[in-house]
Amino acid sequence: MATEATFTVPSDAFPLGSVFERLPDVTVELERIIPARDVVVPYFWVRGTEVDDIESAFADHPGVEDIRLVDSVGDEYLLRVEWSLEYDGVLSTLTATKIPLIEAVGTNRQWTFDVRGDDRSDIASFQRRCRELDIPITLTKLHALTPIETDTESALTDPQREALVLAYDRGYFNSPREVTMAELGDELGISQQAVASRLRRGIDRILGRTLSAISSPSPGGT
Repeated sequence: MATEATFTVPSDAFPLGSVFERLPDVTVELERIIPARDVVVPYFWVRGTEVDDIESAFADHPGVEDIRLVDSVGDEYLLRVEWSLEYDGVLSTLTATKIPLIEAVGTNRQWTFDVRGDDRSDIASFQRRCRELDIPITLTKLHALTPIETDTESALTDPQREALVLAYDRGYFNSPREVTMAELGDELGISQQAVASRLRRGIDRILGRTLSAISSPSPGGT
């Protein structure tokens, strides 16, 4: 049965964590990961700072091949980084064990990863591989996706679900809006940019599941 897991690693145990040495108040959120032949290519957002050269904020790391700025909006920076699959880290281990990454967020305290396996044995294999490589992961949540959970529910992470429910309850989706994104951020204890990201990702997942279900032919249909 499909299983979701949440685990954490210390901020300095992940290559991108080097940014917290110079910018301790930023939040880093992985956007997507593209496994290539010899490298892992994640796109990620850095939020909560304004610097002239965000690329220089990332110290050299043995596993990093290249890092470059793709886009920026205010104090949000979208970057692309390549690091070798030869580097034994979380992302290369996820790629090697074929465990899908749902979400990853980093702060100066820790990185939090949400992943999903086809069953518990997939998660166990990932944990075992991390132990073999001395990657200091801590499992904080593990649960099987039961039939009670709808496709929409299982598509959302807990932070995305929390932000969407709060936005709906407070009238964010009403016209005119009854609450601002900044006010939602204050209530959730996160930045306005983080609220926007959670809502955008959550809505994208819901639409993706819904449209996929609509476009798929029903059994026995013509």
